[in-house]
Amino acid sequence: MIITLILGVTLLAIACSLVLKGILLSRGRTVETLGTIESYGYASGAATAGPGRKGTRTAFDEIASKIGSLLARHMGPEQEDEVRRQLMSAGYYSTPPRRFMGYRAFSVIGLTLLYVWFMSSGGHSTVMLILTTPLAAAGAWFVPLTLLRMRAKGRLRQIDHSLPELIDLLTVTVEAGLAFSASLREATGRLTGPLGDELRLTLQEQSMGLSLEEAIRNMLGRADTPAMRSFVRSVLQAETLGVSIGEIMRSLAVEMRKRRRASAEERAQKAPVKILFPLVFLIFPALFLVILYPALHSFLTTFSGF
Repeated sequence: MIITLILGVTLLAIACSLVLKGILLSRGRTVETLGTIESYGYASGAATAGPGRKGTRTAFDEIASKIGSLLARHMGPEQEDEVRRQLMSAGYYSTPPRRFMGYRAFSVIGLTLLYVWFMSSGGHSTVMLILTTPLAAAGAWFVPLTLLRMRAKGRLRQIDHSLPELIDLLTVTVEAGLAFSASLREATGRLTGPLGDELRLTLQEQSMGLSLEEAIRNMLGRADTPAMRSFVRSVLQAETLGVSIGEIMRSLAVEMRKRRRASAEERAQKAPVKILFPLVFLIFPALFLVILYPALHSFLTTFSGF
């Protein structure tokens, strides 16, 4: 009975998705054509590659955006701004918060159906299935947000780790006689990873008409970390007060090195606490089993003869 219900719900979900895809197919083709026109002369090869797959992805994005718009009516603007900030920190610049919320709804449906199938095939009782399914649905709702926060946290950590290298490059190039904008452009070409992506986006915003101060402030909004705040504050003070940017960069490089060393020492002090759980529950039982079992076996064998 449960398996028949699961199959029925799955087929109903597939039918609804096909109907929505058919409704949005013409609109998806229009959006795809407009995107090809907009990218003409810039990324035409990427825009024309895989039209069928891109059309399918556009249709699912439209469905997710509509579902997210319905869910956003029951959520405050603060939560939407928080999701937007997490998306920007994780590097998903082209993903709106409402589309992400729609995909969270997709994950609830998919993971809940998977959980129901797993519980039914495992022979669990119907009462247990009814009681635990809402918990599984709630967990599936928070799984995408948790993964997004983990990615954003890891990406910001990489930016903090790479920032001293950027400051060293800026110090060398500025003291060699280049202007700060030219030094930033030269350093951007030598950096890879999340920090390089952020710098390239900053230079792109500057080339589109924003001032250097506004572009750097936007970069701070996307990657708000303590090291980035110190870097942006120093650059803005140098541009505002007219102080030598080379001296500021050299002082900031020393500060960044000290901060990285303090962060490494902090992680080293946390290591014994983090290793305590696997040591007690994973290593010690196996160690005791190898060491004590032969003696215990000999003891029991000896006294069993009496």
